[in-house]
Amino acid sequence: MRGLRAPFAALMTIGLTVAPTWAGPTTANSLGTIVTAEHARLGDSSAEAGTTVFSGDRLATEAAGSVQIRAGAARFLLQSGSAASLNDTEGAPSARLFAGTATFSTGNSRAFTLLASRAAIRAQSDGPTIGQVTYLNEKELLVVSKRGPLTITVDGETELIADGDAYRVILEPPPTMAQGPEGAGAHKDDKKRGMNGPPLRAGRNYFLITAVAITAIATGFAISEALESPNRP
Repeated sequence: MRGLRAPFAALMTIGLTVAPTWAGPTTANSLGTIVTAEHARLGDSSAEAGTTVFSGDRLATEAAGSVQIRAGAARFLLQSGSAASLNDTEGAPSARLFAGTATFSTGNSRAFTLLASRAAIRAQSDGPTIGQVTYLNEKELLVVSKRGPLTITVDGETELIADGDAYRVILEPPPTMAQGPEGAGAHKDDKKRGMNGPPLRAGRNYFLITAVAITAIATGFAISEALESPNRP
């Protein structure tokens, strides 16, 4: 999984960094600003760089499109063939993903929340963090840590996704998909990682996560090292 940090052939080139200088000027009622846009729409209009966005605005991209938002101390990238709305969650910017794939980056665990179905994905720490979520359907997501640990919360139950890991997240899984806390055939350490045995079920059966090999997902949404901080050692 550490191969996540290796250079990929870029599907898009963006200046998505994790520096505190992201926090640009915004008005009291605005959520952020469009940084780049290509074959993308803001509501019923074409999305244009420099446009101010507000809570409730809806973004969509075409098959070869993308749009990037600077929102306070975070950046949000909506990738091709995707749709999302922008919101304010507990006083901080957030986005709700309805289709496709989105990437966010921040250096503050409270600066941004990516919502998808009933799940909320955030940075776990105040260190530089890049997370990616693909909306497969209402009950299934793919969550990838490109850099730094993430948390995923569903109905008050939270699981940690470690730096460099990728997980398939199943919401409301049937009982047959996972065993109890120490089900037969599951090694305790393996179960904590969601590998080599039954999937890891979180909390009171709200969701489960299973590890995904990065080779199975890298082709679908490779991101160049332009996502990384230029100050990274």
